[in-house]
Amino acid sequence: MTASAHEHLQGDTDPKNVDLDEQNMEDRVNNRTLRPNSPAFQEFMTTGWQPQEPQIEPLESSKYTERRLRELGRRFPGERLVIPAGSYKTRNNDNDYAFRPDTTFAYYTGLGEDYEPGAILVLDPVDPDSPEAAKGLTHTPELFVHPRADQSTRDYYRSSQYGEYWVGPRAGLRELAVMTGIPTKDIASFPDAIAKDLGPDQGAVKLRVIRTADQEVLNQVEAARKANGIGGPDRNEEADDKLEEFTSEARMIKDDYEVGEMRKAIAATKDGFDRILTHLPQVVGRPRSERMLEGVFNANAREKGNDVGYGSIIASGKHAPILHWMRNDGTVQKGDLLLIDAGVEVNSLYTADITRTFPVGGTFSPLQKRIYQTVLKAQQAGFEAAKPGATYSDIHHAVMRVLAETLHEWGILKVSVEESLSPQGQQHRRWHACGCAHHLGLDVHDCAEARYESYQGAPITPGMIFTIEPGLYFKENDLLVPPEFRGLGVRVEDDVLMTEQGPQWLSAGIPKTVEEVEAWMAQRAALADPDRD
Repeated sequence: MTASAHEHLQGDTDPKNVDLDEQNMEDRVNNRTLRPNSPAFQEFMTTGWQPQEPQIEPLESSKYTERRLRELGRRFPGERLVIPAGSYKTRNNDNDYAFRPDTTFAYYTGLGEDYEPGAILVLDPVDPDSPEAAKGLTHTPELFVHPRADQSTRDYYRSSQYGEYWVGPRAGLRELAVMTGIPTKDIASFPDAIAKDLGPDQGAVKLRVIRTADQEVLNQVEAARKANGIGGPDRNEEADDKLEEFTSEARMIKDDYEVGEMRKAIAATKDGFDRILTHLPQVVGRPRSERMLEGVFNANAREKGNDVGYGSIIASGKHAPILHWMRNDGTVQKGDLLLIDAGVEVNSLYTADITRTFPVGGTFSPLQKRIYQTVLKAQQAGFEAAKPGATYSDIHHAVMRVLAETLHEWGILKVSVEESLSPQGQQHRRWHACGCAHHLGLDVHDCAEARYESYQGAPITPGMIFTIEPGLYFKENDLLVPPEFRGLGVRVEDDVLMTEQGPQWLSAGIPKTVEEVEAWMAQRAALADPDRD
């Protein structure tokens, strides 16, 4: 039960005992039972508690954020940059989704998990004549956060979102400064801080904000702009888009810390696949067994990390050719192909993105094997095309040539390979309509706001992490393929780090050849507990 739901069940049921003028608005809506608020109760609730201090130490990421912040500031000299963490989002009525900070905020503060909903990072431009400017600094970072609502405050028992009576000891100004290495300020001072020295004149401070993270913060920024005569809606939005574009492109090259976090995410994802395969024999033929397997993986993600990095795809039989099958309510049957696309998001919020396709009975049929090996061959062709200086288009074309040639050999692709590969053709894409590579990191489709020429059209350089994920998808209602192909879907997806020497499979430890997959399944099935539900 969430804190909000608890509030509905707690408190004094007699409204005569409540001072409504002092009660929080949240306690007066949605038919919630009101909490007691008498002076005697207030005094009683703020005394007699032993202090609880959160255990805090600098985050490993804090060694890297200073460089990131400096590079961001150099791109926007003289401008105030606002990067919100975002806040809670309502799931239904008085229940919120688990908080996950905005990706840009996480990158520039190093704060993952659910440390600080409502926080705001501000890069404040320094005076050009200041000592900081003489040292080459363009901005000073400030982290605006909620003070601790500990046992000495009324919010201790009144605030379901920040009160430590409800949520336990949490980091406040002092603690977050230690964790991030960024000076902190009370969130109450944020409106005045962003309005300082604003104006349309030459030399006055301008504002940019990550627009998509927090609507309330965006409203405050727009109000400050309007009050100080800065731009107009279209010009402001264009300026903000440039900020989001830059911060997206800045994440393309991963530093050593990020590569390490990606390795952790991939290792945790391997554990999740292990657990699925151990559990698989027990669920075959059971209704909603896709969800049973999803639950196994998702539980592992919560145990080993923060959560899943995206909705897990557990697609058996006719669901396997459905690219984004996430309902996961099907029955896994012996003889099916089982396509699993899943990734663990570790506490720093970096996520893996792995797909494997398994024969539910433990052994591929001849046709399943033929399709699977074609996809594997296409993936290897994409990997070999991914050299430093190559583009995503090079990977894509290498993958597509293998698929088109094979589909033609099978008699499924009726036009010539070259016609199909031409921009005017593309008939082979009927069986692979999606892309086959994308950036990976804090988001499963990382750097998505980057310019096309910086993403798809840009050279792949050392430090980039990306996926290669070819597939063949023969839907059950596809009348242009032989009946035995219908309802079969295969995807193989791995995570790749580009190095100076060339591409490196980060997920090489997750079996994927036909022989390796069958041996992996047999080994995990031997560990299955027949008495376990």
